[in-house]
Amino acid sequence: MPAATPGTPSLLRAMNDRAALDLLLAHGPLSRTRIGHLTGLSKPTASQLLARLEAAGLVVATGTDGGRPGPSAQLYAVNPRAAYVGGLDVTPERVLAAVADLTGTVVGTHEVPYAEGAEAVDQVCEALGGAVKAAGLHRSDLHRVVIATPGAFDPQTGRLRYASHLPGWHSPTLLDDLAAALPMPVEYENDVNLAAVAEQRLGAARGHEDFVLLWNEEGLGAALVLGGRLHRGWTGGAGEVGFLPVPGHPLVRQVTRANSGGFQELAGFQALPRLAAELGVEAPSGPAPDGPYPPQVAAAVALLARAAEAPEGPYLAFLQAYATGLATGLASLVAVLDPEIVVLSGAVISAGGEPLRGLLEAELAELAPSRPRLVTGQVRERPVLHGALESALAATRDAVFDTSR
Repeated sequence: MPAATPGTPSLLRAMNDRAALDLLLAHGPLSRTRIGHLTGLSKPTASQLLARLEAAGLVVATGTDGGRPGPSAQLYAVNPRAAYVGGLDVTPERVLAAVADLTGTVVGTHEVPYAEGAEAVDQVCEALGGAVKAAGLHRSDLHRVVIATPGAFDPQTGRLRYASHLPGWHSPTLLDDLAAALPMPVEYENDVNLAAVAEQRLGAARGHEDFVLLWNEEGLGAALVLGGRLHRGWTGGAGEVGFLPVPGHPLVRQVTRANSGGFQELAGFQALPRLAAELGVEAPSGPAPDGPYPPQVAAAVALLARAAEAPEGPYLAFLQAYATGLATGLASLVAVLDPEIVVLSGAVISAGGEPLRGLLEAELAELAPSRPRLVTGQVRERPVLHGALESALAATRDAVFDTSR
């Protein structure tokens, strides 16, 4: 079929098709009449559109809108089985994979813990294979996979940078080896960037074109969204704010070898036990709570959560000191980027809740020339994995929903 040209009936049909599919994704099942109202199409045109999409396998009839006055109307929804995507969240401790259908519903997950000497390709294939099996699918059913890692793959060299702590992911042939092992298109993205994608599409950053996401779990990082798009930088290192030199901590030299920097040392999870000891804050008794984090991170999360429960006395001083540390680095980002909002994400920051958010916003107002609104991230469970799936879904929907082909 020749490519559609502007103004041709085939292009207009494709535009209407995409508009209807996006409405079904946003609203859920809709009747022909409702689709006509929302798109401005006549009833006959809406009927033709739905018949065309149903024949293409993109929509399915899902029942009727019974219970309303008058005759029941047939409802239509996006066919969830029209395409599937995969997402992987890679950390030094494990590889977590998930499969989602075209509507974004997760239909299978699988986790592979890190094993000494394990090859990255084997870990990815095992995790993805487990998720695909849990979904009752085959790997060939996946249209696209997005893999999230700390750091970023340098677009000039193909080597992973800014993540020397990730074992098994530094082979110069890794991307070629993964491409040979996986039968579908594969993309790679920084984990914090994908947390921002999740917030942009599903959470606190919806409707915002310029924002910063500040992340704190095993490392301090940031994602920069400018004009609605991720800003990655020349080598993929935009947002690696843990390496920032900051007041309040001695300069860290050879930062890539140390895999740390001034901001990380000042306000990363490892600073919290020292800060608590200085201020006479006792760590919660008993073992660190179970969860998907290393013990030191879990302990920092427990400290902040305890302080946020009763923000007074030494606990308030602890939260205030930590807010000052976070604001010290965040002020540099705000001075350069002037974002509309700052989204606070990651288990360590999130554990401080509203008390920490309020203190951080007040501290930032004294250190930065502009005053962005600070908001807590809304995608609290596996935001990196959800961002990977959302990124894969965006590209897949663009391909599958294009009925002009």
